[in-house]
Amino acid sequence: MNDATLRAEVCRVGASLFHRGYVHASAGNISVRTEDGGFLITPTDACLGTLVPERLAAVNADGVQTGGDRASKTLVLHRRIYAADPEARCVIHTHSTHLVALTLAGVADPDDLLPPITPYFVMKVGHVPLIPYHRPGDPAVADLVAARIAASHTAGTPLRAVMLDRLGPNVWHRSPAEASAVLEELEETARLWLLTRPAPLTEAQIDELRQHFGARW
Repeated sequence: MNDATLRAEVCRVGASLFHRGYVHASAGNISVRTEDGGFLITPTDACLGTLVPERLAAVNADGVQTGGDRASKTLVLHRRIYAADPEARCVIHTHSTHLVALTLAGVADPDDLLPPITPYFVMKVGHVPLIPYHRPGDPAVADLVAARIAASHTAGTPLRAVMLDRLGPNVWHRSPAEASAVLEELEETARLWLLTRPAPLTEAQIDELRQHFGARW
Protein backbone atom coordinates (compact mmCIF):
# COMPACT_ATOMS: atom_id res chain seq x y z
CA MET A 1 0.00 0.00 0.00
CA ASN A 2 1.21 3.54 -0.70
CA ASP A 3 1.31 6.21 2.01
CA ALA A 4 -2.14 7.65 1.35
CA THR A 5 -3.77 4.22 1.28
CA LEU A 6 -2.05 3.16 4.51
CA ARG A 7 -3.19 6.33 6.27
CA ALA A 8 -6.76 5.83 5.11
CA GLU A 9 -6.74 2.18 6.18
CA VAL A 10 -5.45 3.01 9.68
CA CYS A 11 -8.25 5.54 10.09
CA ARG A 12 -10.85 3.10 8.74
CA VAL A 13 -9.80 0.32 11.13
CA GLY A 14 -9.58 2.74 14.05
CA ALA A 15 -13.12 4.00 13.44
CA SER A 16 -14.43 0.45 13.04
CA LEU A 17 -12.90 -0.67 16.34
CA PHE A 18 -14.15 2.42 18.14
CA HIS A 19 -17.72 2.26 16.90
CA ARG A 20 -18.00 -1.43 17.78
CA GLY A 21 -16.70 -0.91 21.33
CA TYR A 22 -13.27 -2.52 21.06
CA VAL A 23 -11.68 0.79 22.13
CA HIS A 24 -12.98 3.78 24.07
CA ALA A 25 -12.02 7.42 24.70
CA SER A 26 -8.34 7.85 23.76
CA ALA A 27 -7.32 4.29 24.65
CA GLY A 28 -5.45 2.20 22.10
CA ASN A 29 -3.16 2.78 19.16
CA ILE A 30 -2.41 1.48 15.68
CA SER A 31 0.82 1.47 13.68
CA VAL A 32 1.82 0.25 10.23
CA ARG A 33 5.17 -0.34 8.57
CA THR A 34 5.71 1.85 5.51
CA GLU A 35 7.37 0.92 2.22
CA ASP A 36 10.52 2.90 3.08
CA GLY A 37 11.10 0.97 6.31
CA GLY A 38 9.56 3.61 8.56
CA PHE A 39 6.23 3.65 10.34
CA LEU A 40 2.96 5.47 10.73
CA ILE A 41 1.44 5.44 14.22
CA THR A 42 -1.57 7.07 15.79
CA PRO A 43 -0.82 10.17 17.86
CA THR A 44 -0.65 10.11 21.64
CA ASP A 45 -4.05 10.53 23.32
CA ALA A 46 -5.85 10.33 19.97
CA CYS A 47 -9.33 8.82 19.77
CA LEU A 48 -9.26 5.96 17.28
CA GLY A 49 -12.80 6.85 16.26
CA THR A 50 -11.86 10.27 14.92
CA LEU A 51 -8.41 9.83 13.37
CA VAL A 52 -7.33 12.22 10.61
CA PRO A 53 -4.97 10.73 7.98
CA GLU A 54 -2.72 13.80 7.76
CA ARG A 55 -2.22 13.88 11.54
CA LEU A 56 -0.88 10.34 11.91
CA ALA A 57 2.69 10.43 13.20
CA ALA A 58 5.32 9.53 10.60
CA VAL A 59 8.49 7.92 11.96
CA ASN A 60 11.58 6.95 9.97
CA ALA A 61 13.45 3.65 10.18
CA ASP A 62 15.64 5.04 12.98
CA GLY A 63 12.62 5.88 15.13
CA VAL A 64 12.84 9.64 14.55
CA GLN A 65 9.51 11.38 14.02
CA THR A 66 9.36 13.24 10.72
CA GLY A 67 5.77 14.47 10.58
CA GLY A 68 2.27 14.51 12.05
CA ASP A 69 1.17 14.89 15.65
CA ARG A 70 3.26 13.56 18.54
CA ALA A 71 3.60 9.78 18.26
CA SER A 72 1.99 7.40 20.74
CA LYS A 73 4.11 6.62 23.79
CA THR A 74 3.98 2.93 22.79
CA LEU A 75 6.16 3.54 19.73
CA VAL A 76 9.12 1.73 21.32
CA LEU A 77 7.05 -1.42 21.86
CA HIS A 78 5.63 -1.33 18.34
CA ARG A 79 9.09 -0.99 16.79
CA ARG A 80 10.39 -3.93 18.81
CA ILE A 81 7.50 -6.10 17.63
CA TYR A 82 8.30 -5.23 14.00
CA ALA A 83 11.97 -6.00 14.55
CA ALA A 84 11.20 -9.32 16.24
CA ASP A 85 8.68 -10.48 13.63
CA PRO A 86 9.59 -9.46 10.05
CA GLU A 87 6.15 -10.60 8.80
CA ALA A 88 4.38 -7.99 10.93
CA ARG A 89 3.12 -5.00 8.94
CA CYS A 90 0.54 -3.67 11.42
CA VAL A 91 0.35 -3.59 15.22
CA ILE A 92 -2.84 -2.80 17.13
CA HIS A 93 -3.18 -2.16 20.87
CA THR A 94 -6.53 -1.82 22.62
CA HIS A 95 -7.98 -1.90 26.13
CA SER A 96 -10.66 -4.42 25.12
CA THR A 97 -13.10 -4.95 27.97
CA HIS A 98 -13.26 -8.73 28.30
CA LEU A 99 -9.53 -9.21 27.87
CA VAL A 100 -8.71 -6.67 30.56
CA ALA A 101 -11.42 -8.17 32.79
CA LEU A 102 -9.78 -11.55 32.37
CA THR A 103 -6.48 -10.28 33.75
CA LEU A 104 -8.25 -8.52 36.61
CA ALA A 105 -9.98 -11.78 37.53
CA GLY A 106 -6.69 -13.67 37.43
CA VAL A 107 -5.00 -15.76 34.74
CA ALA A 108 -4.15 -19.35 35.61
CA ASP A 109 -1.34 -19.80 33.10
CA PRO A 110 0.80 -16.78 32.17
CA ASP A 111 2.06 -18.65 29.11
CA ASP A 112 -1.48 -19.04 27.76
CA LEU A 113 -3.94 -16.28 28.52
CA LEU A 114 -6.80 -18.44 27.24
CA PRO A 115 -7.19 -22.18 26.71
CA PRO A 116 -7.93 -23.47 23.20
CA ILE A 117 -11.73 -23.42 23.45
CA THR A 118 -12.71 -22.74 19.82
CA PRO A 119 -11.19 -23.81 16.51
CA TYR A 120 -10.95 -20.27 15.18
CA PHE A 121 -9.08 -19.10 18.27
CA VAL A 122 -6.56 -21.87 17.68
CA MET A 123 -6.29 -21.14 13.94
CA LYS A 124 -6.46 -17.35 13.86
CA VAL A 125 -4.83 -16.32 17.15
CA GLY A 126 -2.87 -19.10 18.83
CA HIS A 127 -0.93 -18.85 22.07
CA VAL A 128 -1.12 -15.51 23.90
CA PRO A 129 1.34 -14.99 26.78
CA LEU A 130 0.59 -12.59 29.63
CA ILE A 131 3.17 -9.83 30.09
CA PRO A 132 3.49 -8.70 33.76
CA TYR A 133 2.12 -5.29 34.67
CA HIS A 134 4.21 -2.21 33.92
CA ARG A 135 3.09 1.39 33.67
CA PRO A 136 1.76 2.44 30.25
CA GLY A 137 4.61 3.20 27.88
CA ASP A 138 7.32 1.59 30.04
CA PRO A 139 10.11 0.63 27.58
CA ALA A 140 10.90 -2.47 29.70
CA VAL A 141 7.76 -4.08 28.27
CA ALA A 142 9.33 -4.00 24.79
CA ASP A 143 12.18 -6.24 25.97
CA LEU A 144 9.75 -8.74 27.51
CA VAL A 145 7.58 -8.88 24.40
CA ALA A 146 10.55 -9.22 22.04
CA ALA A 147 11.87 -12.11 24.14
CA ARG A 148 8.49 -13.84 23.99
CA ILE A 149 8.31 -13.47 20.22
CA ALA A 150 11.82 -14.87 19.80
CA ALA A 151 11.06 -17.86 22.05
CA SER A 152 7.86 -18.61 20.15
CA HIS A 153 9.70 -18.66 16.81
CA THR A 154 12.25 -21.05 18.28
CA ALA A 155 9.43 -23.31 19.47
CA GLY A 156 7.78 -23.27 16.03
CA THR A 157 4.59 -21.61 17.30
CA PRO A 158 4.94 -17.94 16.27
CA LEU A 159 2.86 -15.42 18.19
CA ARG A 160 0.32 -12.99 16.79
CA ALA A 161 -0.58 -11.43 20.14
CA VAL A 162 0.53 -10.73 23.68
CA MET A 163 -1.55 -9.47 26.59
CA LEU A 164 -0.32 -6.63 28.80
CA ASP A 165 -1.61 -7.24 32.32
CA ARG A 166 -4.38 -4.77 33.28
CA LEU A 167 -3.86 -2.81 30.04
CA GLY A 168 -4.86 -4.82 26.99
CA PRO A 169 -3.66 -6.81 24.02
CA ASN A 170 -1.08 -6.04 21.38
CA VAL A 171 -1.77 -7.94 18.15
CA TRP A 172 0.02 -7.89 14.80
CA HIS A 173 -0.33 -9.26 11.28
CA ARG A 174 0.38 -8.47 7.63
CA SER A 175 -2.21 -5.70 7.27
CA PRO A 176 -4.52 -3.53 9.40
CA ALA A 177 -7.53 -5.65 8.38
CA GLU A 178 -5.79 -8.92 9.34
CA ALA A 179 -4.50 -7.52 12.64
CA SER A 180 -7.99 -6.25 13.43
CA ALA A 181 -9.40 -9.73 12.78
CA VAL A 182 -6.91 -11.24 15.24
CA LEU A 183 -7.93 -8.69 17.86
CA GLU A 184 -11.63 -9.37 17.35
CA GLU A 185 -11.21 -13.16 17.59
CA LEU A 186 -9.11 -12.77 20.74
CA GLU A 187 -11.58 -10.44 22.47
CA GLU A 188 -14.56 -12.63 21.55
CA THR A 189 -12.76 -15.71 22.88
CA ALA A 190 -12.15 -13.90 26.17
CA ARG A 191 -15.86 -13.03 26.33
CA LEU A 192 -16.87 -16.65 25.71
CA TRP A 193 -14.42 -17.88 28.34
CA LEU A 194 -15.72 -15.47 30.99
CA LEU A 195 -19.34 -16.40 30.16
CA THR A 196 -19.05 -20.18 30.04
CA ARG A 197 -15.65 -21.58 31.18
CA PRO A 198 -15.94 -24.53 28.76
CA ALA A 199 -13.60 -27.49 28.48
CA PRO A 200 -10.81 -26.87 25.95
CA LEU A 201 -10.49 -28.71 22.67
CA THR A 202 -8.77 -32.06 22.98
CA GLU A 203 -5.26 -32.63 21.67
CA ALA A 204 -6.73 -34.81 18.90
CA GLN A 205 -9.05 -31.98 17.84
CA ILE A 206 -6.18 -29.48 17.86
CA ASP A 207 -4.00 -31.86 15.83
CA GLU A 208 -6.80 -32.10 13.26
CA LEU A 209 -6.72 -28.29 12.95
CA ARG A 210 -2.97 -28.46 12.42
CA GLN A 211 -3.32 -31.03 9.66
CA HIS A 212 -6.22 -29.43 7.80
CA PHE A 213 -5.58 -25.71 8.33
CA GLY A 214 -1.93 -25.39 9.35
CA ALA A 215 -2.80 -24.16 12.85
CA ARG A 216 0.38 -23.25 14.71
CA TRP A 217 -0.70 -24.30 18.23
